[in-house]
Amino acid sequence: MTSVRRARRQVRESRALGLALTPKAVKYFDRRPYPPGEHGRGRRRTESDYAIRLREKQRLRAQYGLREKQIVRAFQDARKQPGLTGEALVELLECRLDAVVLRSGFARTIYQARQVVVHRHVLVDGKLVDRPSYRVKPGMVVMIKPKSQPLVPFQVAAAGAHRDAQVWQIPDYLDVNLERLRAQLVRAPKRAEVPVTCDVQLVVEHYSR
Repeated sequence: MTSVRRARRQVRESRALGLALTPKAVKYFDRRPYPPGEHGRGRRRTESDYAIRLREKQRLRAQYGLREKQIVRAFQDARKQPGLTGEALVELLECRLDAVVLRSGFARTIYQARQVVVHRHVLVDGKLVDRPSYRVKPGMVVMIKPKSQPLVPFQVAAAGAHRDAQVWQIPDYLDVNLERLRAQLVRAPKRAEVPVTCDVQLVVEHYSR
C-alpha cells in the first residue's frame, strides 16, 4: 500500500511540475498532461516571476529527489566553483552517488537508486558506501558489490531493463559495463550532457533573491 501511495504522489507531483518524474508516471502524465485538481484543465493565470523561478527549483529538486536543505547546500557549494553557478550546481548533483547509480542503469528511478545505496549494495573504489549524497570524483569506480549481484533486481539491471526504461543513453562521462554492474566516472559531467529538464539560471535567481 505504501508503494501505491508513493506512486500516486509521484504522478501528482509530475503533473504539477509538468514533467514525468518516473517511468511509471509517463503513461499517466501523457493521459492527463495538466496540473492536478478540479481546475487543472482550466486556463492558468499569469504567474509571477517568483512562481516561475520557484517551479524551476522544484523541478530540479524533484528530479534528484532532494530535500530543500540538500539542494541549498549543493547551491552553496556551486557558488564556490568557477564558471556559471547553475551549470556547476547540476554538475555537482550529477556526481552524487545515487545519480551515478541511476545514470549507469543499475536502478530504474532516483528513488530506487537511493534505496540501493542505503541498503549497502554499492562499492566505490572497492569500499562500501551507503550515503546517497557521497560525491563521486573522476576516476572512481562504482559497482554493485559481488554478494548482491546475484539478487534478482540486479540481474534485471544487468540485462539492461532499467536502462531501456530511461529516455536517455548512458552519458559519455560514464564508462559502464552493465553485465558486470560496474561504472567509472571518467570525467566531470557537463550541463549539456545531463538529462535534466530545468532552466538552471532561474534556479540560481531563485536562491540569489
